[in-house]
Amino acid sequence: MSLTASDIEKAAGNLASVARRSELVYNERLSELTGAQVLLKREDLQPVRSYKLRGAYYLMSTLSPAERRAGVVCASAGNHGQGVAYACARLGIKGNIFCPTTTPRQKRDRMRSLGGEWVELIFVGNSYDEAAAAAASISSSTGAVQVPAFDDLRTIAGQGTVATEIVDQLGTAPDVLLVPVGGGGLLSGCLTWLNQRWPRTRVVGLEPLGAASMQAALKAGHPVQLDHIDTFADGVAVRKAGTKTFEIINRIGCDWGTVTEGQICSEMLDLYQMDGVIAEPAGALASASLRSVVQVSPGETVVAIVSGGNNDVSRYSEIIERSLVFEGRKHYFLVQFPQEPGALRSFLDRVLGPDDDIVLFEYTKRSNREVGPALVGIEIGDPSELPALLARLAESPLQVEVIDPDSPFYRFLV
Repeated sequence: MSLTASDIEKAAGNLASVARRSELVYNERLSELTGAQVLLKREDLQPVRSYKLRGAYYLMSTLSPAERRAGVVCASAGNHGQGVAYACARLGIKGNIFCPTTTPRQKRDRMRSLGGEWVELIFVGNSYDEAAAAAASISSSTGAVQVPAFDDLRTIAGQGTVATEIVDQLGTAPDVLLVPVGGGGLLSGCLTWLNQRWPRTRVVGLEPLGAASMQAALKAGHPVQLDHIDTFADGVAVRKAGTKTFEIINRIGCDWGTVTEGQICSEMLDLYQMDGVIAEPAGALASASLRSVVQVSPGETVVAIVSGGNNDVSRYSEIIERSLVFEGRKHYFLVQFPQEPGALRSFLDRVLGPDDDIVLFEYTKRSNREVGPALVGIEIGDPSELPALLARLAESPLQVEVIDPDSPFYRFLV
């Protein structure tokens, strides 16, 4: 079987009374930054706060009466599970949702609320892929129908309806479409429809640095299992790209970009503080790419898909921390202080600049009576002042070790 633009248009008609026609909103901040006309496709405003409703509901609406009686099973880091839960309750289908143990509590609670008596949540492993393996095992043993998060043509058709809406709302296709990528369902659906209907649109797939599974697949010529992934952007933290999504994306082709987790965090904060948009990490991935990863031309119409807004408020302390480190405003050092009165005061007077601030100070170990190492976190007012700070540290009589953000030790701090 192959997927066509007509299949996606059929899915759009099926979803008309279920999925929200999410707003396409002009963003002044990003437009001023790039010189282009940047709009945000607000899929975070769907009933389940992500575009995942589209694929899950469309697939389940096509099931036969016998398949509905057998029930459904799926794996999800949260967003797809919410779409499945919503569809289960609306269509009256029993479902088991397998989730990684890392799934944020906010997403767990939402799945239970949306699905009610129709769904059961089961937590397995630390990644989406482990949950998917458990879901596949249950499906084969019970006969329940699998509802893949991305690797099914019906799911892909449902996700592709995002592109049909964008063009309908604009009255034409955008010059550039920025698409966040996990397993590739949204990208392969949008690519399929645009390639057949509006082939001049430049489509850019965006992955987080810590989970770039689709680009790894394209490089290898087939989906590959990543040895390690960063699950911070849990909505796109997929260890292995889908087979069907890979085939579509590899055949049609698009541009690519990789965004660091710190860059995502900075964009999340700007979306919240400046634009009033609460985006989860995956939801901020596309617009974050406009900071430095993706280059667009002045005057172009650019659409960035805000794919989801299921963010746990308890994560904001980590988000702020990662953002400060990414922007070069927060740095950590191991400093050997002499155990004598005035040592800390001397450090403050000689080393810190007028806009610098100590945000962490703790002794890690006292090795002898003369010196004691301390872990010191410094937030500087201007990232460009870092060389001056490092020069003052080098000139001081203290022994100082800079903690590199790429070092394993840094994981204890962020």
